[in-house]
Amino acid sequence: MSATYDPRAARTRHPASGPAGQVRFAHPSERLFATLLDLSGERWEYEPVEFPLDWDAHGSPVSGFRPDFYLPGRGLFIELTTADQRLVTRKNRKVRRMRALYPEVPIRVVYQRDFTSLLASHGLLPLTAGAA
Repeated sequence: MSATYDPRAARTRHPASGPAGQVRFAHPSERLFATLLDLSGERWEYEPVEFPLDWDAHGSPVSGFRPDFYLPGRGLFIELTTADQRLVTRKNRKVRRMRALYPEVPIRVVYQRDFTSLLASHGLLPLTAGAA
């Protein structure tokens, strides 16, 4: 990959982008995060690219990772992780693998505690409540 990485060049399907109410999300927390991005005026794309992580003997991808959001104005991928620890560990492994294979692609992981704090800072959730 080049230093001027263009996620559209690697896209395997058309991204879902636009107002959060018009996109099918895998988890309610993703819809809430997209709504916060909409309210802040931040452009975003939902799962626009799948990064191959492992290949078979013939060079065909056998596993991949599709970050939840891409922020085109920042050139940044976001992975939202509000699930149980077992799933977080698996996602962290994929993020580490992605960073090793694609070091020029910036990605940030938003963990449950960070997401909860973000919601609370916008008055959407008390600090003592759990995440979506």
